[in-house]
Amino acid sequence: MHQQLLKLWYGESPGVSVLQPLSWLYGAAVSVRRKAYERGWARSHDVGRPVVVVGNLTVGGTGKTPLTIWLANHLRRRGYEVGLVSRGYGREQGGLRLVTSDSSWQEVGDEPLILRRRTGCMTLVASDRVAGARALAEQGAKAILADDGLQHLRMRRDCEIVVVDGVRGLGNGRVLPAGPLRESASRVRAADALVVNGGAEGEPVRGVPPRVAAAAPRMRLQAAQARQVAGSGLEQPLEAFRGRPVHAVAGIGNPRRFFADLRARGLELIEHPFPDHHALSAADLDFGDGLAVLMTEKDAVKCRQVAGSRHWYVPVEADFSEADTRRLLGLVMRAIDSYIPAGG
Repeated sequence: MHQQLLKLWYGESPGVSVLQPLSWLYGAAVSVRRKAYERGWARSHDVGRPVVVVGNLTVGGTGKTPLTIWLANHLRRRGYEVGLVSRGYGREQGGLRLVTSDSSWQEVGDEPLILRRRTGCMTLVASDRVAGARALAEQGAKAILADDGLQHLRMRRDCEIVVVDGVRGLGNGRVLPAGPLRESASRVRAADALVVNGGAEGEPVRGVPPRVAAAAPRMRLQAAQARQVAGSGLEQPLEAFRGRPVHAVAGIGNPRRFFADLRARGLELIEHPFPDHHALSAADLDFGDGLAVLMTEKDAVKCRQVAGSRHWYVPVEADFSEADTRRLLGLVMRAIDSYIPAGG
């Protein structure tokens, strides 16, 4: 079912029209909700600190978590005490929970665990992200980064960054369920910044106005050395896996990007895509041969206990040109530094 929807969303199959009435209803509900906040009928809550939201318009992975990590690390190096708040998709319990490097992914979610380990920043998962951000402020955070909070309008934000996949763009431009959009494509223009992840420099981005896409910072995800999932500390350059097939496992929003990146490094792959946030089991990783298995970092945090010496993960780092780094960081730091508390 998931693969069929992706074909509908990122193609122009006539089958999309069957779902269009539901999209009209969904789009109308989203529009009414946003207008309620814009006109003051519903209230956005100040959390006592500047909030920077990193989110996407489409369902599935666009690279917002690597961007959040990049932002947090750059801000920390510039002296900002950063707190990270996330809903913690797929975790077993609700409420507020502080994430530590030793947290269980079942309790905090896979992405928040990566955020904490890769940044060292205070990270908190919360069903109520307003309460979560306020808790971070109470613990000393001077700026809040909200991972995947674009549609969480209850939380007042000082800067919005929308991440778009440079290859897939906004798909067929329709909202759920006839398309991949969580809200209208026009929302791109309302954000403080658009970041395009991948795709060829200067090429148009599907569904994004050409001038907007051309002016957007372009992010590249750079694959680091492969690391052993079991935690031995061993590392291998990806080139070491050339010469024989390897199994490639990806339970992320866009597995094809991971597979394409590995192929670009000269690897011969046997692909194993799984749904986003899939909890990998020992059976999922047993392919009955002695070939190496490469997976994403998001998958690795969920299967360390069942991984063996053949299982490796490939972390990625967000990268920008010097000019785009200055522009994006300048925008975020100005938003943080100009923050005025509600009633202040």
